[in-house]
Amino acid sequence: MDDLLERLRAGLPAEALLTDPDVTASYGNDMASFCAAGNPAVVVLPRTVEQVQHVMRTATELRVPVVPQGARTGLSGAANASDDCIVLSLTKMNRILEISPVDRIAVVEPGVVNAVLSRAVGEHGLYYPPDPSSWEMCTIGGNIGTASGGLCCVKYGVTAEYVLGLKVVLADGRLLNTGRRTAKGVAGYDLTRLFVGSEGSLGIVVEAVLALRPQPPAQLVLAAEFPSAATACDAVCAIMERGHTPSLLEIMDRTTVRAVNKLANMGLPETTEALLLAAFDTPDPAADLAAVGALCAAAGASEVVPADTAAESELLLQARRMSLTALETVKSATMIDDVCVPRSKLGAMIDGTAAIAQKYDLTIGVCAHAGDGNTHPVVCFDHLDPDESRRARESFDEIMALGLELGGTITGEHGVGVLKKEWLARELGPVSLELQRGIKQTFDPLGILNPGKLF
Repeated sequence: MDDLLERLRAGLPAEALLTDPDVTASYGNDMASFCAAGNPAVVVLPRTVEQVQHVMRTATELRVPVVPQGARTGLSGAANASDDCIVLSLTKMNRILEISPVDRIAVVEPGVVNAVLSRAVGEHGLYYPPDPSSWEMCTIGGNIGTASGGLCCVKYGVTAEYVLGLKVVLADGRLLNTGRRTAKGVAGYDLTRLFVGSEGSLGIVVEAVLALRPQPPAQLVLAAEFPSAATACDAVCAIMERGHTPSLLEIMDRTTVRAVNKLANMGLPETTEALLLAAFDTPDPAADLAAVGALCAAAGASEVVPADTAAESELLLQARRMSLTALETVKSATMIDDVCVPRSKLGAMIDGTAAIAQKYDLTIGVCAHAGDGNTHPVVCFDHLDPDESRRARESFDEIMALGLELGGTITGEHGVGVLKKEWLARELGPVSLELQRGIKQTFDPLGILNPGKLF
């Protein structure tokens, strides 16, 4: 321990090192339940690439594990510390280095908060689409690490589609440049995409070149009430089959709607079994909403209410964004899943989750990025009740099994971390798992980068 601190201090300013056990313990974990976390030996908050390189060279020399962290808003335990590790918190590397309206790119450090970047590029008439629900807190580095999504994925895609290039500090301290600044480029293997979603297990992202889009018009939102999740999902399938391209297409089940109302008195209709939100940011969003409203009515919607103004639309979006926060108030703890299934199986996934909730006598609310089939079942339970905690974990496993049975994946955007290691092996199969472990070995032969995650 003394040797580690002495070597770190040789290349770091005093304020970059945190050693007080009470302080370092606060960096122990992210927001996931049922994920083990250890006690770090030290927390380092670098401000420069050179400081990150010094940390990694020191870690390699002493064979000390390093756990990279962003804002720790993750939900899989991917940022959880291991015993006696170096926690490398990148939140101080928070500069926007460049915004280019001509090239439509932004160059940023990993600690830049998503919402801060979005507002900054908006001043140039540009748009950075990925917007996780935690966008006011989460960082771009964390978004890259977990390949985050958001509410706009149905039209604009996920983080991976906006990362053009990276600067990455490797396990031995070398600096790797991947990708490009250009609109096109196919030189060599796509190492950039390999790092996106790697959860800090292959290297430390210290800079990113991000693609931007022109700022779209303000979107208008429609809310449709349905007597069942199945009919709401039928509407989703009809909307996509007819070729519509909404900027947002979200579902909240009855449990979620009631939780949001209780938390914020939003006035959402509690008699509905499923509330579908659809938005368009096209030149004539009212016409698009009218067409989608007709499809919702044909699918069995009991009420279809289009917003007249951007302000009304924003209120509906606020309700959706606070869904996870509202469900966290139902019980003392939650397990938040993000099983993604084909759109055609969305109804079966939501109904199947309701059956699992009944089987285990638990409250499980579901909100979903319906446009891309990414469901977020939230298991609410009393963490002080051993039996209820057991049932929560078992229900969580059944939800993931259901997703795989329906042709889906165990995670659409939250990542694997500690929480889903066992399930990753089941989804990948032995051949893919062997190759992925080989890639890990190539980039991190000593196994010091975020050990115990993914595999």
